[in-house]
This record gives sequence, structure tokens and C-alpha cells, in this order.
Amino acid sequence: MSDEGEPKPGSGKLLLYSLILAMLLLWAGNFIIGKVALREFPPLLAGGLRTALAGLLMVPVFLWQRARTPRETWTRRDWRVLLLLGVFGVSLNQVFFLIGLKRTTVAHSAFVVGLMPILVLLIAVLAGQERLAGRRLAGMIIAFGGVVWLNAFPAGTPAQVAGPSLLGDLFIFLSILSFAAFTVFGKEVSRRHSGITVSTIGYAAGAVALAPLTLWYARDFPFASISTAAWMSLLYMALFPSVICYLIYYFALTKISASRLAAFGYVQPVLAVALGTAILREPLTPALAAGGAIILCGVYFAERG
Repeated sequence: MSDEGEPKPGSGKLLLYSLILAMLLLWAGNFIIGKVALREFPPLLAGGLRTALAGLLMVPVFLWQRARTPRETWTRRDWRVLLLLGVFGVSLNQVFFLIGLKRTTVAHSAFVVGLMPILVLLIAVLAGQERLAGRRLAGMIIAFGGVVWLNAFPAGTPAQVAGPSLLGDLFIFLSILSFAAFTVFGKEVSRRHSGITVSTIGYAAGAVALAPLTLWYARDFPFASISTAAWMSLLYMALFPSVICYLIYYFALTKISASRLAAFGYVQPVLAVALGTAILREPLTPALAAGGAIILCGVYFAERG
């Protein structure tokens, strides 16, 4: 990886940054596509199906990587930690995200998801992996203040009054909290095993954990009446954010520094809000823009602390 955070010579800057832009757009589009899928699928069924599909789609990638790299050595602790993280981190993340997205706006969802680095830092501090300096603490307070602002001045559309938006934001928060825990507590395992391996096993464990709920919801569900748009939306959520974007992310890490790549993350909520406004006609009010800006500023200061 380049110490300066610049693409390696001959790597093709245009290709690299085009892929990063595509990754950000696909991640941002997940909020919009999720809304489409949730018009016909209940959140718990959609979450279970998405997790199972993502796990299945990761298997060929895992086998491709395994054929080209040395065999990994696993301890019982590695299996135990990763299976637990898959059950609680992946499955809860998927289900809580879709429950929240059903009940709040794309803009609120995107800005709350933007808190992810803050939660990773906070859990890492509590786990003794990081130290909390004054600037980081200030950034956390600012970012969480932005969330309070969002719910104090909700987007005032008939379909999104303060109550449902607050409940939806809470579920979105719980979804990123569960994945932040996955990130922190899976750090030790991730040092010894590839990201593709960790992700594949995590999705597989999450799918198994959600299987009883998925089967219960599926038993009387009218699958035959589901539109092609809803099925394609479900496939999009499983394939692009969970597999394609993940592969682009790790490819980009071989070309530029992690800190430089992370900086592009500030663009994702903005893209999601723009897509929500353009496609779903969600209102973009000054209060909403201010709340989002407060959150992103807080995350910036916390990460740079």
C-alpha cells in the first residue's frame, strides 16, 4: 500500500477512482433499492433472504480466493468468535437496517449510518483497543448532537412524522451498532484471516441464525405475487452492497491508503440523500441539511483526533 495514499504508478487513476465512485453510488443506492423491496417484502423476511443470498454469492469468491492463496489455519477460538459475530453482528445488522429503513427516510438513514466510525471508535475504547483523546470525544458529542438535531426537526411530510422517524432512526442506529461490534471484536480474527473469508463465514452464520424467522415468514408468504422490481431489488441488496462493493473496497486498499479511502466515505450519505430526493421525492429541508452536516463534521473530528 502506498504510504502517501496515492495510487501506485501505472495502476490507472481513472479506473481506480471510477471504481470507488461506482462503489459509493452502489452503497448509496442500497437505501433507495431497499425502500423498493420493502414495499412488498416484510423487513424480517427481506433481511433473512438478503443475508442468505449474500452468503451464497460470497461462496464462489471465497473458493476463488482459496484456490490462489495458502490454506488458512483456524483455531477453535477463531471459529467460535466469528460464528458468534456472524449470528449477532451480521443478522442483527441486516434485520435492524431494514426495519429502520421501512420507518424512516433515506436521508435520516444515510446520516445515521454515517455514525459508524464513531461507534467503532467508542466500542474500541470500551474494549481497551483505542484511547479517547479530547478531540475525539468532542467529535463524538458533535456527531450525536447532529442525530438529536435530525429528530428535533424532522422532515415534515405526512408519511414521515416525528414518531415513526424517531423509531426508524433508532433501528438504523441499532443496525450500525451491531456491525460496529462485529468490526471491533472481529479485529483479532481479521488479522489472521482474509476479509473475504471472514465475510463469507459471517454471512453464512447470519443466514443460519435468521433461518427460523425466514422460514416462518416464508411459509404463507405470497411469493408468486411479488413483482419483478421487488425481486431485483432484493438481488441488488445481496449482490452489490454485500459482494461487489466489498471487492472494490479491498481492491482499492491495494492502491491507496486506508485513511484516504475512508475519506471517500463522507460522500456516501450525500449521494444517498441526493438519490432519495431525486428518485423518491423526499424533501431536503435546511434543517435536514444542517443535521447531516453536523454529523459529518463530528465524524471527521473524531476520526482525525
